[in-house]
Amino acid sequence: METTIMIVTVIIIAVLVILVLAYIGIYNGLVRARMYTQESWSQIDVQLKRRNDLIPNLVETVKGYSNYEQGTLEKVIGLRNQLVNAPAGDHQQTMELSDQLSNSLKSIFAVAEAYPDLKANDEYTKLMEELSNTENKIAYSRQLYNSSAASLNTKIQTFPTNLVAGIHHFQAADFLQVPEEEKAAPKVSFDK
Repeated sequence: METTIMIVTVIIIAVLVILVLAYIGIYNGLVRARMYTQESWSQIDVQLKRRNDLIPNLVETVKGYSNYEQGTLEKVIGLRNQLVNAPAGDHQQTMELSDQLSNSLKSIFAVAEAYPDLKANDEYTKLMEELSNTENKIAYSRQLYNSSAASLNTKIQTFPTNLVAGIHHFQAADFLQVPEEEKAAPKVSFDK
């Protein structure tokens, strides 16, 4: 009888140890997923800062070639300033401003077509390459963020991690959305 009680006690202790270890593993997995999501947002922030640092140099280079595009330059500077001053935790607003800024930068890219001397300017060419590379890095960082957010959200919503996530108040991460105007297919016409 005493042996049976000892065996049952050992089994109960073993089950409790396994449950505690599983709980710790699930909690740590949730923390890791949250940290990956925060890290991937940080990568977006780094690239946005890099772009924001390049914009004044680009604007100064373009200013010398064009008074006609003054409104575009002012819009780019205004959006850059809004982006720099956007609340740190408002990812959606930051991305909306970033998308608007990207669209405005496309206008500056087009300025080179109207000013061949500008297109030949080494400083302009280097800045455009840097901005283009930065835009690509921002796009990649957005993909990484959405992947990290999907991983975190999956853990938060699936059993048994949803139980641990609920106990510790883990919050789902919002996905970054593509603006509606960018979803539309571009119009291609060969008419002259």
